[in-house]
Amino acid sequence: MLPEDYWDTQHLIMDQYHKFTGDVCTKYGLTRMELDIMLFLANNPQFDTATDIVERRLLTKSHVSASVKSLAERGFLSRSHTPDNRKTIHLSLCPAADPVIADGRAAQDQFFSLLFTGFSDEDRKILRNYFRQIAANVRPCAFPSDEA
Repeated sequence: MLPEDYWDTQHLIMDQYHKFTGDVCTKYGLTRMELDIMLFLANNPQFDTATDIVERRLLTKSHVSASVKSLAERGFLSRSHTPDNRKTIHLSLCPAADPVIADGRAAQDQFFSLLFTGFSDEDRKILRNYFRQIAANVRPCAFPSDEA
C-alpha cells in the first residue's frame, strides 16, 4: 500500500463511520465526540478515566474534558474517585446512556459488517494483528517516554 492509498482509505473509512453513527448523534442530540466517549467507555470498561480516553483515542484533553462535562450534566455519565486516590476521576455510564449505547453499538455493527464484507474470519484475525503491530509501532511516537 502506498502512503496516498493509506490516507485516502483512512479518510473514506472515517467518513463512512460518521455516516453510520450520525443518526445516533442526531437522535440523542450528541456531538460525535460525546458519542465516541460513551461508546469507548461501554466497549472498554477497563479504561475509565479521561486520561485513558485521551491516550487510547488520541483526542485532545480539552475536547474530552468538555464532552465529559456535558455528558455528566445531561445524566449520561457519572464521575467518582476511589477512596485511596482522590486525584483520579473515574467515569461510568449511567442508566440514561443505555439506549444511546444500544443504538451506537448497532450502528457500529452495521458499519463493521460493511467494512468486512468479503473477509474470512482468518482475514480478520490477520488484519487485527497487523493493526495491533502498527499501533505498537507508532504509540511510542505519540507518547514518548519521560525517561531520559
